[in-house]
Amino acid sequence: MIELAIAAAQEAGAFLKERVGKVLAIEEKFGQARNLVSEIDKGSEAGIIRRIKARYPDHDILAEESGLQHTGSDYRWIIDPLDGTTNFLHAVPIFCVTIGIEFKGEIIAGVTYDPNRDELFTAELGSGAFLGTQQLHVSTAETMIQSLMVTGFPYNLGENKDRPLDHFGNFAMASQGIRRLGSAALDLAYVASGRFDGYWEVSLNPWDMAAGVLIVREAGGRTTDFMGNALSVYQKQVLATNGRIHSLCLDILNKSQ
Repeated sequence: MIELAIAAAQEAGAFLKERVGKVLAIEEKFGQARNLVSEIDKGSEAGIIRRIKARYPDHDILAEESGLQHTGSDYRWIIDPLDGTTNFLHAVPIFCVTIGIEFKGEIIAGVTYDPNRDELFTAELGSGAFLGTQQLHVSTAETMIQSLMVTGFPYNLGENKDRPLDHFGNFAMASQGIRRLGSAALDLAYVASGRFDGYWEVSLNPWDMAAGVLIVREAGGRTTDFMGNALSVYQKQVLATNGRIHSLCLDILNKSQ
């Protein structure tokens, strides 16, 4: 299944890269001016689902644009066909395709493909995480002042009750620095590869993080909610770190609660 996920992600990534600057129609989702979708997102998703259904017609599909196709299978493919849509629409080369595979409620495989850098991040449960053929390991930072953090902001920034701007300010004061890439899946992959030491975000969806949380865990990192509880990809909050700074990050997050 992971080989199929890799092939589907790479094909979709090539589809996206060829269409930068060629978007014909942009729509707002749920009436939110910051939450955008185009025919490119939908075309990428259709291609991925077509590949999966050709091999596994009975598997569940949960995809960002088309929602849940429930068959009653123990397997579910969780798909974001274009993570970083706003970047893509502005021709900012920070976007990716990400696919997670769930079995009986547990993520067992994940793939995140960045077509701009031709970087393929993969993980299988119990088998480690990889960038291409190179095994990934989280960073060794042990203090916040050593740590480069990354985050994202929800579409409903002004009304969001999780106080994302307060969190941002607290991390800005405590850490070495903060980045905001605009792609949750790449944020997680970069934590797994040691480029970032930690990542937090509110109001995510399963397709944003299904592959990424497994990649972080298999690289030796830790993922929880903001209270330190075990993370489900169906929750809205995620904290992913190298493990060494995790309790420090939880303390910072709870300053704003």
